[in-house]
Amino acid sequence: MNATAQLRKLGQSLWLDNITRGLLDSGTLQRYLDEFGITGLTSNPTIFDHAIGGTDFYDDAIREQAAAGKSGEALFFNLALQDLTRAADLFRPVHETTSGDDGWVSLEVSPLLVNDAAATTNEAAQLHARAARPNLFIKIPGTPAGVEAIEASIFAGVPVNVTLLFSREQYLAAAEAYMRGIERRIAAGRDPVVHSVASIFVSRWDVAVKDHVPAELQNRLGIAIAQRAYKAYRDLLNSPRWRKLADAGARPQTLLWASTGTKDPAAPDTLYLQALAAPNTINTIPEKTLFAFADHGKASSSMAEDGGDGEEVLAAFARADVDDAALATRLQQEGAESFSKSWRDLMAVIASKSAALADNQSVERRLS
Repeated sequence: MNATAQLRKLGQSLWLDNITRGLLDSGTLQRYLDEFGITGLTSNPTIFDHAIGGTDFYDDAIREQAAAGKSGEALFFNLALQDLTRAADLFRPVHETTSGDDGWVSLEVSPLLVNDAAATTNEAAQLHARAARPNLFIKIPGTPAGVEAIEASIFAGVPVNVTLLFSREQYLAAAEAYMRGIERRIAAGRDPVVHSVASIFVSRWDVAVKDHVPAELQNRLGIAIAQRAYKAYRDLLNSPRWRKLADAGARPQTLLWASTGTKDPAAPDTLYLQALAAPNTINTIPEKTLFAFADHGKASSSMAEDGGDGEEVLAAFARADVDDAALATRLQQEGAESFSKSWRDLMAVIASKSAALADNQSVERRLS
């Protein structure tokens, strides 16, 4: 049994943390599904920035969209929806055979709306309606304004991938918002089934402290934070409040591990996949990590539901003057700022490409 099959046997889904038109056109994404058991994917502004700016796969579509008067965010969302609806259709059989628990793709709202709950809620509804796919998540950050938008979106029936979660407390705030949205739906006589995942970012913790802790603590903070969050997740699923919702037909908000590519070249390249193997979770990974894990990864054991040694490790970090609560807030803010920067870069790339492609087309017409 190969390593990716071992994870599936443990009950964990593997999603690809990437999307490009090239992956779709070449059949590579289908091959990842067939050979590695990839059952979904995630996207974000940085991924699309690299995909559109670093390849020519989108040039024809940009030219057509610009000629039709589209620009900026409107042009981008048209491109993104073209890709993601194709990917959603590819994963649709998985979605149907798992009763909606798997087979998802994700599209993020504009990061510039991070502090505007109402605008985030409106854009989430519009994007989901435009996609017209039952297996397309709308990504909303788990910031204070985002938590408000998550509850409103779930109540409206929009499936949500909560992004930019860095701690147990941030995760629980997102989970509370999800449950409130479902409780409101039940009270209003609506279908309680609105799917959601909550994405905990892992490796960025270790990057943040690598120059500030002793060698024995290197590359251990992200996993300890994940262990703490996993215990909270399991506790919540066993709580009377959730059991009442489950009895009414609601589906659990699944915990998803994000940012799980190893950043430290001295650490094992399968570090986070092996440490975060757990049933009823998802791990979304870049291609490099997927290939490494398929080649030499192991998933012989599962995370402990009680958090294992996570709290002991976190106590050691506290003794090394790492304030994990303050760092979680900082990492979430930095993550939001990073996505906003990628978004602005993406808009600049689209504007530049639109102008260059239009100029090239004008030259070709004059020469023909």
